[in-house]
Amino acid sequence: MSINPIIHPSWKEALASEFAHPYMEELKTFLIEEKKNYTIFPQGRHIFNAFNSTPFENVKVVILGQDPYHGVSQAHGLSFSVQHGVQLPPSLQNIFKELVSDIGCEYPKSGDLTHWAQEGVLLLNTLLTVRLGEPFSHKERGWERFTDQVIRTLSEQREHIVFILWGAPAGKKATLIDSSKHLILKAPHPSPLSSYRGFFGSKPFTQTNDYLKSVQIAPIAWCL
Repeated sequence: MSINPIIHPSWKEALASEFAHPYMEELKTFLIEEKKNYTIFPQGRHIFNAFNSTPFENVKVVILGQDPYHGVSQAHGLSFSVQHGVQLPPSLQNIFKELVSDIGCEYPKSGDLTHWAQEGVLLLNTLLTVRLGEPFSHKERGWERFTDQVIRTLSEQREHIVFILWGAPAGKKATLIDSSKHLILKAPHPSPLSSYRGFFGSKPFTQTNDYLKSVQIAPIAWCL
């Protein structure tokens, strides 16, 4: 498994110094060894799917997840998204309930969020790989440092991005973002454990589009 990036040129340029850092070589070595002994998700060609689906200059919104789904055929490199035909995980069901309530979209038939990515929504997980059936198994191996730099680079080099941070771990990433240049939306995580503590009714989709329109940026077509 190579992490020598099959990644959109805009991101390869923006993150060049990060890819050249020694810890990325250590991460690559770790993943090669992991693949010898375990089933790893997502597939290698999907590890950088979020970046390939949403070029650096196209990012309007960031939705930050934690680590990839660890079930068979679920993860494909976009946070909260599952491949077409896969049963919707509970958190994604709740995201869709809020989507229907907030925007008035029909409830989506598929959990594949590629359309959002193509609209300019960077669907970023804090960790980009995981073992089958073992959530957070690739924690503290280097991915957190890499994805923190992704957030930091977007904050520094771009303007008027909406960062949607659901749950406490995502919320801590607000320290990486310049709130004078960007909009930060925090809410409880959409998981069944916390969704009724303020996720439902938080209207992230409307808030995002209202902000984008206020700075003369085309809104996101959220309906799937």
